[in-house]
Amino acid sequence: MYLEKLSLTDFRSYAQVDLSLEPGVTVLVGSNGIGKTNLMEAIGYLATLNSHRVSTDAPLLRFGTERAMIRAKLVRGEQATVLELEINASRANRGRINRSNPVRARDLLGICQMVLFAPEDLALVKGDPSNRRRFLDELLVSLMPRHAATRSDYDRVLKQRNALLKSGRTGKFTAGHEATLDVWDQHMARAGAELLHARLELVDRLQPHLKNAYAQLTDGSKEAAAVYRSTLQDIMDDDGAGASSGARPADGAATETGAGTDAAAAPAEDLRLLSVEQLTDRYIQAFAASRRKELERGISLVGPHRDELELVLGSAPAKGYASHGETWSMCLSLRLASYYVMLDDARTGGSPPILILDDVFAELDVQRRRKLAAIVSGAEQVLVTAAVEADIPAELTGRRVKVIPGGIDEQENR
Repeated sequence: MYLEKLSLTDFRSYAQVDLSLEPGVTVLVGSNGIGKTNLMEAIGYLATLNSHRVSTDAPLLRFGTERAMIRAKLVRGEQATVLELEINASRANRGRINRSNPVRARDLLGICQMVLFAPEDLALVKGDPSNRRRFLDELLVSLMPRHAATRSDYDRVLKQRNALLKSGRTGKFTAGHEATLDVWDQHMARAGAELLHARLELVDRLQPHLKNAYAQLTDGSKEAAAVYRSTLQDIMDDDGAGASSGARPADGAATETGAGTDAAAAPAEDLRLLSVEQLTDRYIQAFAASRRKELERGISLVGPHRDELELVLGSAPAKGYASHGETWSMCLSLRLASYYVMLDDARTGGSPPILILDDVFAELDVQRRRKLAAIVSGAEQVLVTAAVEADIPAELTGRRVKVIPGGIDEQENR
C-alpha cells in the first residue's frame, strides 16, 4: 500500500495543502516549525484516529476554525481507495470511503496501514504505563479494527463502574448499589477479558520481532524483550493461585504472565492459555476479592487499564536502566516490530504499512542512522521529514520535497 495524494483543509497550520506522493522513499525537507510534522500527523491520525503529539482533537483544527478535513488517496495493487475524515470541534467526527455516505470515523480504521516513528516515542520507554498500553491498543486496532469497539466498550463500562465505586467513598453506597455493581462487574469482566486476551496474543506476536529488530539496530550484546504484566494475575496470586517471579510495577500492574515461580509456590496460572470465557470468570473472581479495597479508594483496581507492558534489556528493565542510545534503540525496535507484524498480516491478505520517520534521524548517531535506513529502505513507501538534508543517510535515496510556510514548493520538488 502507498499514499498517492494527501490533501488537508484547516488542519493545524494549513488552510489548504495538497501533497502528491509515490512509492519508495520521499524526504520532506524544511526548517523546524515549518509544518512537516503536521503532514505526517495527519496521515497518522487518518490511520489510528489518534495524534502522536496531543491527546485531544482541538489542537488539530487551525485556530479559529470549527472543522478540519483530511483527504487521502491510497493505492493497493490495482485498487485505489479515497478516504475523507472530518474532524469537528463540536460534534462527532465523520468519515467517507470512496465518497460514499458519511460513516463513523472508526469505520475508517484498518484501511490506511501505517507505522510512525517520532521523537515522542521516547515515552514508550521513559513514560508511564499508559504510553505502552496505548502502543499495544493502537497496533491491535490497526490489525483488527473490531477491537476499537472492544476498547470503547471497556472504557465506557470502566467509567460507569468507577462512578459507582466513588459513591461508596461518600457513604452513599446501598444494597441497591451493591446489586448494580454486580451487574457492572459482569460487563467489565467480559470487556476486560476480550481486551486482555487480544493484548496477550499481540505481545506473543511482537516478541520475536522485537528481539530481532533490536539485534539489527545494535551490536547484539543485549537482548530485548517485552513482558505483559496483568493486575488479574496479581489478584489470582494473592488468592493462592501461585506467585509469579518479578517485581511489581509501581502502578499496581501484576507479575509476569507465564513466568517461572518460587520453588515453594504452586505454579501460577498462565493467562495466555486461557480463553476469553475463562478470563471473564477470573475477572469476576478478582473483582469480588478486591471489592473492599476498591470501595475504600473509589476506583477500579483490577483490569487492562492498569496493566503494564514491561520492556526489558538483558536482565534489567529498560526504564531507568537503559542508556540514551539504548532507549532510542528500544523505541525504534518497538516500531519495527509493529512493522514486521503488519508484514506478517500482509502475506496473508493484509497491506504492507506506510513507514513514516518524522524527524527521527536528527536524534540518532551515525551508526544507528545507517542501520535504520538500511532496514526501512526496502518498504513499499517510506516518508521521512528532516530539517536539513544532511541528516538523511545515503541509503535513503529517493524523491525530495521542499516544505515551505503554508505549503509545498513545487519548484524544488525532485
